[in-house]
Amino acid sequence: MAQPDTKKIFFENLSGAGKAIAVLTSGGDAQGMNAAVRAVVRMGLYVGAKVYFIHEGYQGMVDGGENIKEATWESVSSMLQVGGTVIGSARCKEFRSHEGRLKAAHNLVQRGITNLCVIGGDGSLTGANLFREEWSGLLNELVEQGVIEAESVQKYSALHIVGMVGSIDNDFCGTDMTIGTDSALHRIIEVVDAIMTTAQSHQRTFVLEVMGRHCGYLALVSALACGADWVLIPEMPPEDGWEDKMCQKLSANRAGMKRLNVIIVAEGAIDRNNKAITTDYVKDLVVKCLGFDTRVTILGHVQRGGTPSAFDRILASRMGVEAVLALLETTANTPACVVSLCGNQSVRLPLMECVQMTQEVQKAMDLKRFEEAVKLRGRSFENNLKTYKLLAHRKPECELPVSNFNVAVLNVGAPAAGMNAAVRSAVRVGISEGHKMFAVSDGFEGFYKGQIKEIKWADVGGWTGQGGSLLGTKRTLPAKHVDKIAEQMRKHNINALLVIGGFEALECLLQLYDARATFEEFCIPMCMLPATISNNVPGTDLSIGADTALNAIVETCDRIKQSASGTKRRVFIIETMGGYCGYLATVGGLAAGADAAYIYEESFDIRDLQANVEHLTEKMKTSIQRGLVLRNENSNENYTTDFIYQLYTEEGKGVFDCRKNVLGHMQQGGAPSPFDRNFGTKISAKAMQWISKKLVETFRQGRVFANSEDTCCLLGMRRRALIFQPVVGLKDETDFIHRIPKEQWWLKLRPLMKILAKYKTSYDVSDSGQLEHVVHNRPKESDASVAM
Repeated sequence: MAQPDTKKIFFENLSGAGKAIAVLTSGGDAQGMNAAVRAVVRMGLYVGAKVYFIHEGYQGMVDGGENIKEATWESVSSMLQVGGTVIGSARCKEFRSHEGRLKAAHNLVQRGITNLCVIGGDGSLTGANLFREEWSGLLNELVEQGVIEAESVQKYSALHIVGMVGSIDNDFCGTDMTIGTDSALHRIIEVVDAIMTTAQSHQRTFVLEVMGRHCGYLALVSALACGADWVLIPEMPPEDGWEDKMCQKLSANRAGMKRLNVIIVAEGAIDRNNKAITTDYVKDLVVKCLGFDTRVTILGHVQRGGTPSAFDRILASRMGVEAVLALLETTANTPACVVSLCGNQSVRLPLMECVQMTQEVQKAMDLKRFEEAVKLRGRSFENNLKTYKLLAHRKPECELPVSNFNVAVLNVGAPAAGMNAAVRSAVRVGISEGHKMFAVSDGFEGFYKGQIKEIKWADVGGWTGQGGSLLGTKRTLPAKHVDKIAEQMRKHNINALLVIGGFEALECLLQLYDARATFEEFCIPMCMLPATISNNVPGTDLSIGADTALNAIVETCDRIKQSASGTKRRVFIIETMGGYCGYLATVGGLAAGADAAYIYEESFDIRDLQANVEHLTEKMKTSIQRGLVLRNENSNENYTTDFIYQLYTEEGKGVFDCRKNVLGHMQQGGAPSPFDRNFGTKISAKAMQWISKKLVETFRQGRVFANSEDTCCLLGMRRRALIFQPVVGLKDETDFIHRIPKEQWWLKLRPLMKILAKYKTSYDVSDSGQLEHVVHNRPKESDASVAM
C-alpha cells in the first residue's frame, strides 16, 4: 500500500540492534495491559532488539529462570482483546529489599537486559526508579561476589527505564488517562444502565460502590456519565450537614416525577473529619429519612475484568510504541520517564516528578486541604467536578441570574451516540446561566416548520445514556429556507444558536454566516459541536459519537475472529462506515489488530492488494490462524468489498478461506460509550459558557448584534486543547467534495498499525513525545482532556 510522506524514517535513525528490552506488568492488573505488552514486543522486534517477557512482575525478575523468556512475534498474537495481563502480575515484598534487587540485577545481566519497560502504578514505577539508581552499585556487588565478570559492569553500565501507567483508578498525576480506566468505566456504566431499568420499575434508590480507595475519578466520571443524583469522593468530601442536603435532593427529584435515584460512592469516600462514608451508611440514611426502597450494589473486581475498550487498546498500543522509542533514544543521563497522554498527544514526563505529585495529592487530603487535592489531580479532574456540580445540582429560581436571553439547540445530520448528553448539558448549563432554552426538533427542517419549544431542566433527565438523537435530526441545509428560519427566530426571539452535528452542521453554520448579510436575525452568537461517527469534521481531532462506533466495530471484529477459532485458517473482510473518511477503518483496525485497512486517503492499486494477500499467506503458514482486513465504504469505487473478498478468496486458495461482513448502521446505534457521554457533556458545557460570554459582549442598545467571524465558531479538540475556531477560517482546511479535512492527525497511526501487523514500513517519529516537566496547572485552554 502507498506510504504517506515521513519527516524521519524510524529504522534508519533508531536501530535497536544489539539491545535487549524486557517488559513486565506489576501491581494491580488493568484492561489494556496486554495491548501495551504486544506493542512493546512487536515494536522492539521490528527495530532489531531482543525482547523478553518477565512473568509475574518483580517476583519473576527476582526469581529468574523460566520467568524471564524471550518473546517472539507469534507469542503476542491473539492477546489484544484479552483483559488483565497474560504475563502475570504479582506484588513482591522481596524486590523491596536490597537482596531482592541484587538477585533481579543478576538475572537481567545474565541475559544482557538493560532496558526495562514497566507497566504498573506509582508503587511499581517508584520501585523501578530505585532499581535504576542502584544499578551500578548492584553490579559492583555482583562482581565482588564473583557472580559476574568485571567487564559486565562496563558493558551493562546503565539501566534505562520507561514506564506506562496501568491502573483503572486513573490516580497517577501527569497523564490525562491511564491504561484500563476507560474499560473500567465501561464496566461501571454497563451495570448502572442495567440497574436503572430495574430501579425505575420499582421506584427504588440504588447506592453503588465503585473502586477508588484514594482517587474518586471512577466515581466522579461515572456519575457524570449516568447523571447520578449524588456522588461521594475522597478528594472533595461533602460539607457538614450533607446528609440533609442529599435527602432533600432525592426527595425533590422524586417529586419531579423521577422514579429512581442513583448515588455513587467511591470506596475511599470520607467526610470532612476523615471518617469513612460507606454504602451501608448511605442506604440506612435514605431509608431512615425518606423511607425509600433502597438497595446497595458493590461492583468490586467486575471493574477490572472483561475485554479492553477500543480507547484502551489504542492508548496502550500508542504508549507501547512510544515506550520503545523512548528507550532507544535514552542516554545514561536521561531520567526514568513515563509515557502518557495529554489531550490527544503522547508526552514523556520524568517519572519521579509524576510520582511526587501523586504523593502530594494524598498529603493534601490527609491535611484536609481538599481544594488543593482537587487541583493537584489535574485540570481534567477539576473540570469534571465543576461540570458535575453544574449539571447535577439545580439552583433555586431566586438564585439564578436573569439574562433574558433565548438560546436554541438542535441536532443536524446523522444521529451520533452522545448527542443527547450534549443537549442535556447545554440545556442545564443554559438554565444555570439564566437563559431560556429552546429545543428544535428535526434539525433545520423542523426549524423552518416551527417545531420549536421551550425545554426545562427536568425535560432532559435521563438523556445522558440514551443513544441516537431524542430531538430528532435531519440532513436538511438551511440555505433554501433562510427566510422562514429568520421568521421563526423573530417569532421566538432566539438570541443564540447551538448546533450539534457532523459535516452538515459545519455547512449549515457557513450558510447562516453568509445569510447575516441579508438577515440580521443571524447576527447572533452561533456555535457548533462536532458529532459524527465518521470523525470527518475539520477543526477537531475527535467528534462525539466516534468512540461508540469504534467500540461497536472492535466488539464485532472480536466476535468474528473468535468464530474462526478451532477452524482452518480464515481471513475476514470487514466494511466500515465513514463516507470518504478512513478514521473508523484505520483506528478500528489498530484496535482490533487488523492486517490491513483500505481507505480513500491512502490510495492503493492491484499491486498493493496482491502484496497484502502474499503477506497474509506468509503469516498463515506460521501459527497465525486468523486474518482481519478492514475497508472503508468509499475507499475506492472499483476495488469494492466484493472485489477484495473475491481476490483474497482466489489468491488464498489452499492456504486460507475468506468471509466478508458489512457492519452497516450497527455502528451508529447503541448506548453511548462513557467517553462520548463525557466528551459531549463537557464540550457542550464549555460551548454554553462561551455563548453566555458572547451574548453579554454583543448586547448593545437593547439587542444582541454579532456579525464578526469570531461569533460563529466550531468548538474542537486540537492536540492538547479545546479551541473555538471561526467556521469561516476552516474553509481552507476542508475538502468539501469528499467531506473530509485536508489534513488528518490519525493518518500518522497507519504506519503503527502496519508495523504491528508485521509490514516493513517507514515510521514518522517527528510527532513523538519529548521529555517535559510536570506542571501543577496547565494553560487554561488545555482542559480539553481527550480522556474525559
